[in-house]
Amino acid sequence: MDFSQFLSTPITWWQVLWAILALLAGWIASRIAKRAVTDLMGHVPTATPAATRFAARFAQYTLLLLGFGIALAFLGANVQPVLAVVIVLVVVAALVLRGVADNFAASVLIATRKPVVLGEEITVEGPDGKPITGTVIELNSRAVVFTTPDGRTAHVPNSKLLAETLVNNSRHGGRRSEVQVRVERAGAGVDEVVEALAESAAAAEGVLADPAAVGVLVTAVSETRITGRVQFWHDPARGLSVTSGVVAALTAGLARRGWSATVTSEAVVPPLVPGDPV
Repeated sequence: MDFSQFLSTPITWWQVLWAILALLAGWIASRIAKRAVTDLMGHVPTATPAATRFAARFAQYTLLLLGFGIALAFLGANVQPVLAVVIVLVVVAALVLRGVADNFAASVLIATRKPVVLGEEITVEGPDGKPITGTVIELNSRAVVFTTPDGRTAHVPNSKLLAETLVNNSRHGGRRSEVQVRVERAGAGVDEVVEALAESAAAAEGVLADPAAVGVLVTAVSETRITGRVQFWHDPARGLSVTSGVVAALTAGLARRGWSATVTSEAVVPPLVPGDPV
């Protein structure tokens, strides 16, 4: 093969010396870059060993190729074809690894800003547009993994978690829920019914007195009926069980007072009730 088309002639000793120095500098820089990237990735909790090795080797080989290209340039070689091949490879790698890079960058932000940590309950938008709630069990370089109350395991890409709405149900330390109540008061006053509702709900297991006590919002009053919402705080991880206990406690507490009532934790549309006769 005729190398004269690639290398300038004649080649001086100074060109050879600078080419050797460029190769040596590229090799030293690649080793330093590999160690630096490895140490940097070690401070990222979500970085996996495979991702660490890939990033370190990518930095190492990039600097090695750069040193090799500079050495060829000192020898007078035409490095344009080499640069064209490198650019094509970089563009292809960027297109192929775009999703991986986005998720990894997002994992670094999640690890530093901590919008969610292990053990917290979160709500995110599912593939069908409906919200999905679960407890976080793993944070890695690709996704946030959580389990739902019905035993399913969901993997949400890190980039999607940061780009869309994320609701953290645990960060406040408590969560407020409510049930709807309709009481046939049998002549009892509104204040008496409200007091009975608050007392019965507060006695349910799992209801917290902090950050706020049980609250009762009266939404409708007629001659024989009172409709309202009972709001209470509980541990975020025990929402369903505490709500169930509050429904049972309200039903039992109102029955002891001789009042018939309907208690539900489902959000229902209030019925159109005709006003009391004047």
